[in-house]
Amino acid sequence: MNIRTYCTVYSLLLMMPLLGKAQQPSYSGVYPHLAMYNNEGECGTGAVVPWAGKLWVITYGPHLPQGSSDKLYEISPSLQQTIRSESIGGTPANRMIHRESNQLFIGPYAIDGSGKVRTIPYSAMPGRHTGNARHLTDPAGKIYYGTMEEGFYEVDVKTLQPVMLYEDGNMKKKKGSDASANQATDLLPGAHGKGLYAGQGVMVYSNNGEPGPQALKQFDIEAGSLSEWDGKKWTVVRRNQFVEITGPGGIYGNAHPATDPIWATGWDHKSVLLGVRDGGSWHFYRLPKASHSYDGAHGWNTEWPRIRDIGTPERPDYLMTMHGMFWRFPGNFSASQTAGIRPRTAYLKVIGDFTRWNNQLVFGCDDSAQREFLNKRKAKGGIEGPGQSNSNLWFTSAQLPDQLGPNTAEGAVWLNESVRAGEASEPFLFAGWPHRTAWVQNNGAAPVTFTFETDKTGKGNWTALETLSLAGGEAKPLVFGTGAQGEWIRVRTDAAATATVYFSYTGKDTRGNLPATVFNGLAKVGTVANTSGGLIYGLGDNKRTLGINAMQFKGAAPTSLGYYELNEKMELVKKEDTATARFIREKFAIPEKAVTIDDASVLVVDDKGRRWRLPLGADAFTGLTDKAVLRVCREVATERDLFNCHGTFYELPAENADGYAKIRPVASHPFRIHDYASYRGLLVMTGIAPGAVNKAHIIRSADGKAAVWAGVIDDLWKLGKPTGRGGPWKNSEVKAGEPSDPYLIGFYDKRSLQLRHTAQTPVTFTIEADPAGNGVWMPYRTVTVAPGQTFTYTFPAAIQARWVRFTANKDCKATAWLEYK
Repeated sequence: MNIRTYCTVYSLLLMMPLLGKAQQPSYSGVYPHLAMYNNEGECGTGAVVPWAGKLWVITYGPHLPQGSSDKLYEISPSLQQTIRSESIGGTPANRMIHRESNQLFIGPYAIDGSGKVRTIPYSAMPGRHTGNARHLTDPAGKIYYGTMEEGFYEVDVKTLQPVMLYEDGNMKKKKGSDASANQATDLLPGAHGKGLYAGQGVMVYSNNGEPGPQALKQFDIEAGSLSEWDGKKWTVVRRNQFVEITGPGGIYGNAHPATDPIWATGWDHKSVLLGVRDGGSWHFYRLPKASHSYDGAHGWNTEWPRIRDIGTPERPDYLMTMHGMFWRFPGNFSASQTAGIRPRTAYLKVIGDFTRWNNQLVFGCDDSAQREFLNKRKAKGGIEGPGQSNSNLWFTSAQLPDQLGPNTAEGAVWLNESVRAGEASEPFLFAGWPHRTAWVQNNGAAPVTFTFETDKTGKGNWTALETLSLAGGEAKPLVFGTGAQGEWIRVRTDAAATATVYFSYTGKDTRGNLPATVFNGLAKVGTVANTSGGLIYGLGDNKRTLGINAMQFKGAAPTSLGYYELNEKMELVKKEDTATARFIREKFAIPEKAVTIDDASVLVVDDKGRRWRLPLGADAFTGLTDKAVLRVCREVATERDLFNCHGTFYELPAENADGYAKIRPVASHPFRIHDYASYRGLLVMTGIAPGAVNKAHIIRSADGKAAVWAGVIDDLWKLGKPTGRGGPWKNSEVKAGEPSDPYLIGFYDKRSLQLRHTAQTPVTFTIEADPAGNGVWMPYRTVTVAPGQTFTYTFPAAIQARWVRFTANKDCKATAWLEYK
């Protein structure tokens, strides 16, 4: 072989992994051929770990302590997926690399440095494996396994022989259906275990739910716990919902277990919680929530939030996922050094685990659950989940956590609760946002002075920042100047009181109002005579295709184009299957009157009878919505809905996470999207302009009649910032003292208000704000409008609340009109 031939062959060998990868279609970082299916009610990604030159992935079903149809996957650098024959399924999300034995423990599997897989059978170690931890007394020879129902085992790393320390709760009490309440256990309070880690002489365990039927309905009851075990007895550290437990050592375990800190993340109905065990003691802090879709006292809506190092050995970079936000987490975080936590951007995917692999980030997601569990609502009609549960991996650049949605967020330290004189609240994160406000309310009868203090360096040195005195029952927003410095903020009162303190932080939305080019080819409302649409459904029975009842619209009138299927290769192929076509037509019809559109705004009446109003988009959306040719609500990420109403996409929590009260606008758009669904980790939409070409995102059938758009749900941020117009009143008959319906104001950028009336005498209007959607209404401003006059006002950027409402002091016909640009 001559040198030229040698070099050519060598170059081809080097390129083979890349060539294999390039041959596979991908859309916004999702490779459809890597989709993972099971035969269960849910198929989430439990763990994603690079090991032995491959990427190893496990999936899980909802409640399967004895195994399931889920698999262990091995993925090569060229993205060739191998389903391991050793797979036994279950509900696993545990992973740990044991350095001494050179093994990856992932689910019930142990994988050595050459990729050989051994399996621990569920007959020997039953339970839903949720975490691993280093052993307290024999870390070189044993590891701990913990299950979601408080089963604990120590496992010999050589023989894989487990020894039961505490029996798994499923062995004592069988759970009912997947949608039934968590079963109670005898060992610890709470239910639905999540995290496990060891250090400082203890093993720490978390759960994030509560047993009993009330937890299925009410999001703000007492739930969850954080506990630790010293090898002999258990101690409950805190009674709140906790998830991740880790430390600087991550999935390897802490390098210096006696002294390295242990971190724990969690939440309650007020805010995100962060705990650190340092020097044998726990310290707790609070952070705001970007999304409330993760709430719910049962704990089912979170999957597995994580803190993982996505950097390099030379430059560690810890990424935290929590309540819909990517966070930058300092690797040196401890009780004496708390500086450095920063919000990055908001996301919509439901992420079970993530890692850095081949200089990319890989997110393991929970995309399409066949059993939508408790996530039912009228706006969805009788629509069903996909025919078969499936999820996928999402490959992105290392910069993606800084490139998605605005990091606007809110949270409380006190929520109409009793506080002692002079006693400080828990520290609340203060650094990281350009605009910050505290909504403060004295819920008692006596006057109270609130003192706000900041820790500027994260070293525990507190100095006074602001004071605010409120009479009994009074409320005011306190805007902090852009120059106010501090890593953390806390508040205390000068007297015993009942008080509410809510922090609202506004991120900078740098998006414009025009959709990115990834959406080229989607039909625009009011401008296209003919639109290619279709009702879509992920098929079951291991067909693993997306069924499409294709149609063409002339205005709002559809004409059937036949039945098509989108396959693994993303080929849109016409099929003759009248039974499936009929099933989709009947079961996935868009419900009529999902919302009500009037002159003022969009009115939504939720399943609890509560009324909410949302902004209007272009007028052309009204007729199409009223004629039920635009899908309004559907689950496209597990246990929360995507709400598409009058030209704006919203993230909509499940009703058990407080539903519309916590809705979040994502982006506004001009498109007449007929239907949308999740398929193989993708967001697929119909409503394509005739003849549109967008090779990166539009798939068209060979006959040219049917077409779909494919991307990911987090592409929606690229549509542009949310905008709208409307209000709770437009020339409406108003009763004195009767508040208007709540109208959404949160997460919008430039917001202006007009108030006017037709009365012959002045009318005084009270403007109230609800910071988070918890029904805590606080007076913001009172304005008196003379007859024939219009009051105009621009809301400052720092004033952020989710809802606004208005009250007049006399009967009249009034308009409260808001513009969001």
